[in-house]
Amino acid sequence: MKKLKVIELFAGVGGFRLGLEHTGNYEVVWSNQWEPSTKVQHASMVYEARFGGQNHCNEDISEVQTKDIPDADILVGGFPCQDYSVATTLQNSKGLIGKKGVLWWSIHRILSEKKTPPKYLFLENVDRLLKSPSTQRGRDFALMLKSLDDLGYAVEWRVINAADYGMPQRRRRIFFLGYHKSTPLYKALKKADKKDWIAQQGTIANAFPVQNTLENYNQFTIKGDLVEISETFNQGEKLSPFGNTGASINGDVFTAKTHPNYDGPRTVLADVLQNGEVTEDFYIPSDEYPKWEYLKGAKKEVRTAKNGFEYNYSEGGMIFPDALDNASRTIITGEGGKSPSRFKHVVKTPKGLRRLTPMELERLNMFPDNHTQIKGISDTKRAFFMGNALVVGVVEQIGKTLFGKINI
Repeated sequence: MKKLKVIELFAGVGGFRLGLEHTGNYEVVWSNQWEPSTKVQHASMVYEARFGGQNHCNEDISEVQTKDIPDADILVGGFPCQDYSVATTLQNSKGLIGKKGVLWWSIHRILSEKKTPPKYLFLENVDRLLKSPSTQRGRDFALMLKSLDDLGYAVEWRVINAADYGMPQRRRRIFFLGYHKSTPLYKALKKADKKDWIAQQGTIANAFPVQNTLENYNQFTIKGDLVEISETFNQGEKLSPFGNTGASINGDVFTAKTHPNYDGPRTVLADVLQNGEVTEDFYIPSDEYPKWEYLKGAKKEVRTAKNGFEYNYSEGGMIFPDALDNASRTIITGEGGKSPSRFKHVVKTPKGLRRLTPMELERLNMFPDNHTQIKGISDTKRAFFMGNALVVGVVEQIGKTLFGKINI
């Protein structure tokens, strides 16, 4: 069977590519990585060091012409969470243009301008996408579903916490798949009982099984054009209509809350730790322990804002040091560096307390050891990459299942 050709956008240090290529069924024919706010393009440097510079583009995607992007079977990427509202209608254009620099609309442009658009989409984002913005819960996701519907795609989605399926990190992300109306998968979804699809039959349900009980099952139609949705969707409601699982076709949405169904092996934080090869600078000096304990501890205190306003501040305590017999907490971009922090991981070893190394952070995202280690890239930067990355095992499992469904 021939490999599916992939366009990889917002490639970072290549998590999507690693997961898909690991299946043996995908070949990246073009990739793009651009970090707008930085002079040195570190992530792109790592990407090129690992995968070569051929067919890799390190330019702002919103400036790249669609004709310069080769045709492919599938478009993938973890795009940034932004404000997706629609800003303008363009006369004589195929549709609508969102705010400049909002990268969702770059995906939209590529799909709409390609003579032979990709048949499949595989995208990732933070789970708050389903309920943002706070003034119109779920509007952003509704805009995406509607804009993809206008371009001829059905969508299925799920919020997946990697640790629920035995992976080493508690990282919740929304993954969604798009099927173009020319594909058998689109037709299968159209014909299917939608409850069965999201609980059992669908690609994501096959890759990551859920229990059969669907909570808060909801069905509704996204009405109006993109401008209307942008202005009025779910106005005045406290909750988003989107559950953590669902499917959407022809403007009709079928959604519910599902619970994972997994009883296999589990990797925990202890499994990823390096044994004895950790350098001194990762160990926390004992005189700094109180600072770490304060930041990680529960607090109820009066604080003063810059303008002199006093307010009550409270937060719960965190497990300190981190539990070794469980999957780790989510890595965030500020994980690197020596300064004490509430959110950095700290483990207890025979030699004392220490932070996690870049290699351990890579393992928590299921990257190969030292994937991000190249000359000129600091440990702090490597930690930042892992705070931005996805868990490779999730991509691999969905990729493998999708390929199997396409080639039935």
